Amino acid sequence: MSKIGIGILSYAHGHVHTYSQVLSQREDVRLVACWDDDEARGRAAAERYGLTYTPHLEDVLGHGEVEAVIIASETNKHADLCVAAAEAGKAILLQKPMALTLADCDRIIEAVERNGVWFSLAFQMRHDPLNRKMKELVDAGEVGRVGVLRRRHCISVLFSEAFVTGPTRWHIDPVANMGMFMDDASHAADFILWFLGMPVSVMAEIDNLLTKVAPDDTGVAVYRFASGAMAILLNSSVTLAGENTTEIYGDQGVIIQNHDDGPSTANRLPQAVPLKLFRRATNQWEVFDLPLPDSHGARIAGVPGPFIEALKNDLPPTVTAREGRHSTEMILGAYQSAREGHRVTFPLE
Repeated sequence: MSKIGIGILSYAHGHVHTYSQVLSQREDVRLVACWDDDEARGRAAAERYGLTYTPHLEDVLGHGEVEAVIIASETNKHADLCVAAAEAGKAILLQKPMALTLADCDRIIEAVERNGVWFSLAFQMRHDPLNRKMKELVDAGEVGRVGVLRRRHCISVLFSEAFVTGPTRWHIDPVANMGMFMDDASHAADFILWFLGMPVSVMAEIDNLLTKVAPDDTGVAVYRFASGAMAILLNSSVTLAGENTTEIYGDQGVIIQNHDDGPSTANRLPQAVPLKLFRRATNQWEVFDLPLPDSHGARIAGVPGPFIEALKNDLPPTVTAREGRHSTEMILGAYQSAREGHRVTFPLE
């Protein structure tokens, strides 16, 4: 069996450790080399996963056995690394969010399209079986016309001293990552985009409510769509526990999903019902017997498999570069609305 050679560009983002662990156990993959501008971080990861470390980016991008790269640097470095990888003809899996500015998103799109390389964003929620079932139900018209979709995507990391002061502290650097809403609400923005398409406007509040260690710790955004539908995005980095993750209300049915973000997965009750559908026609709930991941890490571990299968079988990306730009624009629009105190329309000027 021929093996797909993978290069890693930075171990800054913690998710890439999960990807590396999963890929190191596959017989059809070889982890070849990694680059990191933090030499100690890069060397430690290389030793752990059996890669060759180099402080020179061109050594990875010019390596004949590297067919694809996973980019998991600080967010403000995404564009430069993606452009370099695309120019080298490498397939790219990019950690979210795509970039911190639309100009950087456009640089990535231009390089990817001009060089004809495969590109996808690493949004694990698109691989989650419960999310995929909900998408199937909505697309099949099981809830009829959607009026409101609410999605919560929360974590508790800002209560963690290790996160705030340790190697992951770049997440709270406004230069490297803008804010926690940009960093983490991008998951929920992509989810909303996946289900409803690009909104036409947003109103939002984003602020520090329970901490002062990051540029922001909580945000709520209300998106409107050309159909008239609303989507409510709730993101917080100071949520200790939770339950109800997604609500979709239509004129023919209702979907309720539970336990699909970090706090709600880690602290779920034994009788948890992962997913249920209420049908207007029957006036009854239907419960779906689908697996509920044991941890949020299990969802993250679901990203590398589809990436490799897409490369092996010439499959389209799960999340395109243009979709990545849209979700970034949704988050930037929310920040603008919160900052200026009024509704913001898309596209952004």
